[in-house]
Amino acid sequence: MITLPVLNADLHCHSVVSDGTLSPEALAERAHLNGVQLWSLTDHDELGGQVRAQAAAAILGIDYVAGVEISITWLDHTVHIVGLGIDPTHPGLIEGLRQTRDGRRNRAQAMAEQLSKAGITGSFEGAQLYAGNPELISRTHFARFLVEQGFCRDTETVFKNYLVAGKPGYVQHRWATLENAVQWIRSAGGVAVIAHPGRYHLTPLQMTELYARFKDLGGLGIEVVTGSHSPDQYQTFAKIAVDYGFMGSRGSDFHDPRESHTDLGLLPNLPSSLKPIWSVFH
Repeated sequence: MITLPVLNADLHCHSVVSDGTLSPEALAERAHLNGVQLWSLTDHDELGGQVRAQAAAAILGIDYVAGVEISITWLDHTVHIVGLGIDPTHPGLIEGLRQTRDGRRNRAQAMAEQLSKAGITGSFEGAQLYAGNPELISRTHFARFLVEQGFCRDTETVFKNYLVAGKPGYVQHRWATLENAVQWIRSAGGVAVIAHPGRYHLTPLQMTELYARFKDLGGLGIEVVTGSHSPDQYQTFAKIAVDYGFMGSRGSDFHDPRESHTDLGLLPNLPSSLKPIWSVFH
């Protein structure tokens, strides 16, 4: 059974520093208005918003933990690992993320070439207009450009028709390894969490291999209650967490007021069977 939140923790969201549309300060204000008590900004492969987020949270009286979401390649699929409670000044983490960001621009140019062949011109320049951080130009920025140009009604439709395997605009990219991500997070004093496991197009056996290897490496949690999961999936992944001895995490995966399915802090609590990930550092 899902109960009302004991602690309103939102440990997954994105600012304009990666592929969100709000500043770290605006996200802090939104979290505060929605009653968030423990917050983490987890920009993709980037720590540039951490000082601003922590300062804004302190002014508003929100407890804050530094975070990041690291892109990895697992069995030729992209998977995301969230790091919570990290030291954002740790040299090893900073260098690892820099290496992960390398290649995004080349991939973006290749995506634009693919879209041009499908009759969509100017997408690289258009996507750049939406990228607050040029180093982190991503599929989301291309999706916003395609919506603005009228090719699709919303970004969700863009991802169904473009930018994914087998569709125009898709370019495969090799990210960090699972071993890299967990090691960087742990060396920076943080805890590693598998983000939104219900989103990955992996077979049950491949997911089993992911959970087992993640646990062997010292990973501690999985996101259970997230804006990327349906209510039915809360219970599915709560059981998986129990089976593997993982802690549960909770986060909206908020990017934008118009695009995101769930606002900051407006999620049900974790199932009572789970130990929350924030018990490690809160």
